[in-house]
Formats: sequence, structure tokens, C-alpha cells
Amino acid sequence: AILTPQEQKQVDAFVKQIDITNSQMVLQYGASSQKKIADFSESALGNVRTKDLGEIGNELTAVVNELKSIEDGDEEKGFLGLFKKGGNKIANMKAKYAKAEVNVDKICKVLEGHQIQLLKDAAMLDQMYQLNLTYYKELSMYILAGKEKIQQVKELPELIKRAEESGLPEDTQKAKDLAELCNRFEKKIYDLELTRTISMQMAPQIRLIQSNDTAMSEKIQSTLVNTIPLWKSQM
Repeated sequence: AILTPQEQKQVDAFVKQIDITNSQMVLQYGASSQKKIADFSESALGNVRTKDLGEIGNELTAVVNELKSIEDGDEEKGFLGLFKKGGNKIANMKAKYAKAEVNVDKICKVLEGHQIQLLKDAAMLDQMYQLNLTYYKELSMYILAGKEKIQQVKELPELIKRAEESGLPEDTQKAKDLAELCNRFEKKIYDLELTRTISMQMAPQIRLIQSNDTAMSEKIQSTLVNTIPLWKSQM
């Protein structure tokens, strides 16, 4: 992650606060950010009340079918055929148009409601994307600080050398203890990296859903402002 100067200062502050000899601190290190991402991944997409796109697609198909229904069953298609049939045919045509118009208007109202919700969801997904990015950056700062702290732990080689030279059990134990502490903290950093992977995977998922919602909204818009008005004007 690319950090701003202010964020780098925060990382440096994290490094100074890390005490790998404090088991409780190691356990809690970065845990708040992990929980944010875990909660976000579990509930975020579920909170987007996106309509089933297949259902909306069926409603768009229903509009097209309703527009075509007027000519269904006609022996001669088009207005020329209708006028050849005489007044009864024109009366039937008007009745079918009136019925179709009512059905089309009902479906349009439903589609307008879908479009409003899809636009709201698209805006919400933008906010979700930014929130996920914030969590990702925050966790990355903990990871960077942790790795830097591990690099700063210079005592281990000295302790091992001292233990070898002295042969004292307490020196050997100190070296083993510090090695174990470093190992535990490295495992903690690895665990944070696994959590960050979840955040990384969320970003394209959010954009994919947003893209699908936007595409469906555009189809609805085209139907409402082009297809249906053109059909009515032809009728």
C-alpha cells in the first residue's frame, strides 16, 4: 500500500508502541481492523437491496411482449392490413391497444421503482468501495509496522551468542523465549495478511455488482424514454 506522509507517521508510531514481549498486546494487535473487515464482508453485500436482475429482465421482456401483442393473430400485419379489414378490425385494434397500454403502464411503474432502487444501490456501492479501501489501508499499516518491528529486533543473535559463550541455562532460555516471541508475532502478521486478502477480494466484487446494476438501470431507462414512447406515437 502506498502511504501518505501522515500515514507513514502513524506506522512509525505503531512501531514504537509494539512490545512483542506483551502477549496480550500481540494478541490484540490489528484485531480491531480485522473485525471491521470481517463484519464488512459478512454484511455489506447483504445490505444492498439489489433486486434480482433476472426478475427485472423478465419484466423488460414482458413490456416487449405486450407491445407485440396487438398484432398477434392478425392475418395481415401492419396498419395496411388493419384498414383492409374495415371498421371492426380498427375497433378491435383500439381495444387491444387500450388493454396493452394499461398493462405497459403498470409494468413501467414497477420498472421505475426498480430503477430508483438500482441507482440508490449504485451510490451505496460507491460508499462501500471507499469504506473497504479505508479498512484495507488501515490493516496494511498494521502489517507494515509489524514487519518493521520484527526487523528491528536485533537482540536475538546477541542472546544466542551470549548463551553459546556463557553456557548458562538462563541465557539459553532468554534466547529461546525471544525466538518464540518473534515467531508468534510473525504468525500474527501473517494472519493479518490473510484478513487483508478478504478486503482485496471484496473490491472487484463490489465493482462487479455496481456494473451490473448500472447496466440494468440503463436498459430500463432506454425502455422508458425510447421504446415505449415510440410505440405509443406509432399507435
